[in-house]
Amino acid sequence: MSAVLHPALSPFDLVDDAGYFAWRARKLANRARRAEDLVVEVADAAALTRGERVALLQACARWNMVIYRNRCGVQHKGVALAVARQLGLQRLDGNWLADEDGVSSITVSPATQDRSGYIPYTDRPLGWHTDGYYHPQGQRIRAFVLHCVRPATRGGVNSLLDHELAYIALRDASPRWLRALMAPDAMTIPAREDGRGVARAAQTGPVFSVDARDGTLHMRYTARTRSILWKNDAATLKAVAFLERFLADGNADVLRVRLEAGMGIVAHNVLHARDAFADDPAQPRLLYRARYLDRTTEAPWPNG
Repeated sequence: MSAVLHPALSPFDLVDDAGYFAWRARKLANRARRAEDLVVEVADAAALTRGERVALLQACARWNMVIYRNRCGVQHKGVALAVARQLGLQRLDGNWLADEDGVSSITVSPATQDRSGYIPYTDRPLGWHTDGYYHPQGQRIRAFVLHCVRPATRGGVNSLLDHELAYIALRDASPRWLRALMAPDAMTIPAREDGRGVARAAQTGPVFSVDARDGTLHMRYTARTRSILWKNDAATLKAVAFLERFLADGNADVLRVRLEAGMGIVAHNVLHARDAFADDPAQPRLLYRARYLDRTTEAPWPNG
């Protein structure tokens, strides 16, 4: 059910204009026009029916993301993990700020905790990015599940943009710029150090890359201006400036959703951002995030 492509048929081959334009026409004609287009109602996200699972997989194949609205009142980490498992996501990426089970509790952290120094764990706005942009190529985050337990009192709206639409915009503007962002040295994230030395080595790699196994497109990007080094040539810098303009306010392809309790997003690591928010200290905003090295795929149905 996933949008698996043979590499030879990939529309992301820069020398195959005919294949690209045929794919481009289909992609633009079928893109989501509003966030509500992405919503699939499910009775119990932890135990999807066949029809619900097919609907979720079809949305991910078409738009690289889906929003589920879970009518079951039970909310815990197991829901996020169960959704992922039922959609074929298996290789969980347990990053260093995640909980012991590999799932991240996205909530405002006290100033005394290590997490408080990282914007996802504050109430400040979170700029455009894809998850794991600081990871090596062999550890690319290809999908994530973001499950809402409690929304903020005000704000906290998520912005979503299919990264394939960003690819189209850049290729249409200048294939030379796109080629620059596909170079293996386009973007470098400097090493992260802690009191014991280098905690994570510097990571250099492309912004756009094509998976050699299935021909799918991956994007590695952050809009941050600190702790990032762009290749210092004209084509790369012009491409980066173009992406910044493309992601600015007013882009009709940006879909905005305020997740309510029981709602969640499953995505092939699309571009995403988050507004600032205000919390109720007695019931602070809480979302569970699980990140995966897989994309969604038709998983075996339980009990055959």
